[in-house]
Amino acid sequence: MQPPCSPQRGHRRMKRRDRMWIRTFHESDVGAVRELIHHTIDVCYSPVYPSRAVQFFKNFHSEAKLLERHQKGQILVAEEEGNVIGTGSVVGSDIFGVFVRPECQHRGHGRSLMQELERKAIANGFTEVVLSVSLPSRAFYESLGYEIIEDRTIDVGEGQRLDFWKAKKRLTREEF
Repeated sequence: MQPPCSPQRGHRRMKRRDRMWIRTFHESDVGAVRELIHHTIDVCYSPVYPSRAVQFFKNFHSEAKLLERHQKGQILVAEEEGNVIGTGSVVGSDIFGVFVRPECQHRGHGRSLMQELERKAIANGFTEVVLSVSLPSRAFYESLGYEIIEDRTIDVGEGQRLDFWKAKKRLTREEF
């Protein structure tokens, strides 16, 4: 069996999203979702952030933090062929933890997750959402209409820092 999102030998990678579906997170998903997030952080963040910042991200997306977000808001899970390939959460007007497995990126899955998270925010009465933008994800969020509103830095110790941006997007029902 081929791993999720990998092209079959001799075939080009498809850009279709019809094999991927988005569902609501269940507490039994916590281990798979944490593994997905931590793997994505290792692959995508390690080349651009210092080691202590990478660990900060992993701590921010621990199993305990995921379960806390689940209690306070909603977490979505994207699956393909029975494998967790993406996730994201919305708590009030804040979007957190949007990750797509590195080998599954650039296929529209992140965009689909974001659209569903934005729909959830609108359904909960919010007309604007905010999120934190990491160095590797800035172009993605800007392509979705997010506006960078603030530069942020966290001192993670030993002379290392985590740089990111705060962004917002105004939501309208017409978009959906």
